[in-house]
Amino acid sequence: MAPGETDLLTHNPWVARRALTVAEYHRMGEAGILTKDDRVELIEGQLIAMSPIGSAHSGTVNTLTRLLVQVVGDRGVVAVQNPVQLDDRNEPQPDFSVLKPREDDYSLATPRPADVLLLIEVADSSLAYDRGFKKSLYAQHGVAEFWIVDLVARDVEVCGAPEGGHYTLVSRVDRQGILEPRLLPGAAISAAAFLR
Repeated sequence: MAPGETDLLTHNPWVARRALTVAEYHRMGEAGILTKDDRVELIEGQLIAMSPIGSAHSGTVNTLTRLLVQVVGDRGVVAVQNPVQLDDRNEPQPDFSVLKPREDDYSLATPRPADVLLLIEVADSSLAYDRGFKKSLYAQHGVAEFWIVDLVARDVEVCGAPEGGHYTLVSRVDRQGILEPRLLPGAAISAAAFLR
């Protein structure tokens, strides 16, 4: 969009829109309309562009991958930047999903909220979106626990006990703290190990 132009759809909410379903979104990938290079996720039936990944983000994801796999072991499946189907109009791709163990490792079906032990988003430029919209979306769909790794403040927002579309337990863990998923007791990680 050129400087000074406005987004006509944003300023005209009455304009009819057609939301996509998860099935249509998948068909777009199968038909080659969307490719692996298209960094998008389906949110409220809309294709949402995902933030570019910088070195701080990718390095944190690499470190957390190693740590989560070590502490979770066989008690869960650690999925990195893979989709979770919340309902027919929402299929986000969180940075991490720690899922209940399943024999097929979710190769036969995309995980749903009941399969999720923990979701994690690593945020720098996406912090407002993750803390606002994504947090609310995950709570509305009953995701038991959600962490936001804030690369700017160098802490982690821990959200649990979803009720009425909100998390009723929210706390912050700084670099000196220990993080332990509520549904995986004993799977403790030092925040200092990945908040550099």
